[in-house]
Amino acid sequence: MLVSAVQAVGTVGGGHLELKALQTARSMLSANDRMPRSEHFALGPALGQCCGGAVTLGYEALSADTFARWPVPAPFFHLQLYGAGHVGRAIATLLATLDVEVEWIDEREEEFSPTTTLGTDWPANIRRICVDAVETEVRRAPPGAFYLVLTHNHDLDLRITETILRRGDFAYLGLIGSKTKRQRFIHRFEQRGIAPAAIARMTCPIGVQGIVGKQPEVLAMAVVAQLLQLRPDSPKMPAASLGEG
Repeated sequence: MLVSAVQAVGTVGGGHLELKALQTARSMLSANDRMPRSEHFALGPALGQCCGGAVTLGYEALSADTFARWPVPAPFFHLQLYGAGHVGRAIATLLATLDVEVEWIDEREEEFSPTTTLGTDWPANIRRICVDAVETEVRRAPPGAFYLVLTHNHDLDLRITETILRRGDFAYLGLIGSKTKRQRFIHRFEQRGIAPAAIARMTCPIGVQGIVGKQPEVLAMAVVAQLLQLRPDSPKMPAASLGEG
């Protein structure tokens, strides 16, 4: 955890332990104390944390050397998000707060909002891409990428989804829509010779089960939760339930 006089980045687990860590670090900053030190805590008796156990915290002033050794975690996932409508913007707003890489793609430049739904600027990890043939962007994604297809046009959804299915190396492919849309698309893919195993991996409708509502923000919550469940270090694979095209 990196601590300044007014801000902290990262965490040592939260709770009373983190409060004590912040107090110690800021006390050292206030006193210009640059000497490394450590503190040992018995979490139950000393801090009243019911998880129990013990932990030793180390404190060290940030230098060029410690900064060079600072771990840089890999992004949770790389996502190509197709569609800059209301649902796309709501999803992108949630993803803007996470350590993910997002290519947000649409053929209509005017549909890209200059800010998130909260009115904040888009961070660097949300890249807005406007191209005419959006399905050609599929080839630019890294192997094992995530894809969400939720454009304004069913024919465009079909072209993008078919391109992703033919590429085949996706970790997740979500297509917004109802069960009826799913069946119609499956029938078209079968006619075009797409492998049944690839079609079976397509998620439509999208979103985790049990979240009811069709408002963009509600759909975004359900979809982002599903993406997080499917990230490489997730312990389980969820079922899909939501999405309306």
